[in-house]
Amino acid sequence: MTIHQPTLAARSDITAELRARAENLAAPDHPDFALPFERFGDARIVLLGEATHGTHEFYTARAAISRRLIERHGFNVIAVEGDWPDIARLDDYVRHRGPRPRLGEPFVRFPTWMWRNEEMLGFVDWLRSHNQRLPEDKRVSLRGLDVYSLGESIHAVIEYLEGHDPQAAEKARRRYGCLTPWQDEPQLYGHAVERGRQAASCEDAVVEQLQDLLARRIDWEAQDGEAFFDAERNARIVRAAEQYYRSIYRGAAESWNLRDRHMFETLQTLMAHHEESRAIVWAHNSHVGNAAATAMGWRGEFNIGELVRAAYREDAVLIGFGTDRGHVAAATDWGAAMRVMELRPARADSWEAVFRAIGEMRCLVDWRQSGDAALKEALSQVLLERAVGVVYRPETEFLSHYFQSVLGEQFDAFIWFEETRAVTPLGAERPHGAPETWPFGL
Repeated sequence: MTIHQPTLAARSDITAELRARAENLAAPDHPDFALPFERFGDARIVLLGEATHGTHEFYTARAAISRRLIERHGFNVIAVEGDWPDIARLDDYVRHRGPRPRLGEPFVRFPTWMWRNEEMLGFVDWLRSHNQRLPEDKRVSLRGLDVYSLGESIHAVIEYLEGHDPQAAEKARRRYGCLTPWQDEPQLYGHAVERGRQAASCEDAVVEQLQDLLARRIDWEAQDGEAFFDAERNARIVRAAEQYYRSIYRGAAESWNLRDRHMFETLQTLMAHHEESRAIVWAHNSHVGNAAATAMGWRGEFNIGELVRAAYREDAVLIGFGTDRGHVAAATDWGAAMRVMELRPARADSWEAVFRAIGEMRCLVDWRQSGDAALKEALSQVLLERAVGVVYRPETEFLSHYFQSVLGEQFDAFIWFEETRAVTPLGAERPHGAPETWPFGL
């Protein structure tokens, strides 16, 4: 596919169109920041992105928008790009359900700062306070969507079975024993299976375990529906993780699609599980934007945003976030120590440069229900877009962090912060002033 990017003059025209429609925003910690987002209160699902996993303004803005949608419009599920068992610790906390046994502490694996940060602490404390005023069955839940928690999820399933049927727990141990040697470094399991070092995969064993659990659904749901729901999700995560870690050696598109399909199916399950469900998703732009409008989709990848848009159509809102420069919390390589790194100003041939030229420090451009032909034409152009995950490599930024996108089809609206700063990670000790029951300090 040959894609021609707009000339400098054309990019200036795009900027002019966006400048005319950009709405100035207050700082994200200002009480009025979330007022313009009332317009999205009619949606069933609102997906809130981020251009990096380590930017203060993105977390703070998502928290402010979420508070508004929860308080004023009845949203009752927050689903984040995090591991189910770790986020379940926070869900216990915010819904006043008490701690549940887990193997180890939440968010101790790389990248710890992604959810173990002061910005997240503030939101979760607020959500606990909000829920305290509500009946138990009306409290807002906080859930994880991701697939990386192989060891934690195995532990959670066995822990649940120990309390309900010790013989079933022993059978689960034997089945999961195929995977437990690999649970600390599950990518090595995939390598062993795909490269022939292990004679057979563990797929049949984890599927049988899930089937056995589901066969007891009626009895165990009657005893404690939430506890069974958690155990079932963890059993499904073990199955998905087993598939995922094998797929990473068969190609990037296959593993990406397996992970995002799992996250979408988890979201769908949450929508069915909660009464009158309305959900807010927190995840990277690369997950919440419509992949079909990006180079990801052009090479065969799909994501949560694309699947949500197909399933919910006008009842879903996809909101992207962007920044030009500042500082970001990231690592130089997977597993390396977190650093506060300088985020370079965006390339001149990027959507970020177009927004930078608007001249607003913070703004919102919303085209969700716009009939403006000129705006739609401006947003239908192909430009580069920057994506920084937990790893940032400024020395190879173009190759490592940019991809092509059609912004108007990727999102329904875009939130811009010209200059941003890094999130503040929580240390090993409980932060001063945090409640004694705060899960990060347990």
